[in-house]
Amino acid sequence: MAKGKSLFLGFLFGTVIGATTTLFTTPASGEEVRRRAKEQSLKLRQTISELKREGLDLKDQLTKTTKEGAALLKELSEDVKHSIDSWKKTIEPHQQSIQEHLQSVEESLKELEDKMNQNKK
Repeated sequence: MAKGKSLFLGFLFGTVIGATTTLFTTPASGEEVRRRAKEQSLKLRQTISELKREGLDLKDQLTKTTKEGAALLKELSEDVKHSIDSWKKTIEPHQQSIQEHLQSVEESLKELEDKMNQNKK
């Protein structure tokens, strides 16, 4: 936000300096100078009004985008939790069976190892 404010102040300051320099260096009648000053003033007001409106639009868009992003993250988080819970429920019934198979494999390996040790003797 500070950059936007600095940009705006720089633009405003540059416009004022440019208008003042033009007024003092232009050989024109008083009426012509007043007309140009009025035109420049109107242009400056329009530019300031437009910048203000665009700034408010940007602020509104950022607010909307932030809210949408937060909602999407919340939804994604809930979907991930649901998927993990579903996966756990799917795996849970098979967990006991897997452990039994692993224990059976360990026992078979131990028996095989014992037989090999007996054959060596």
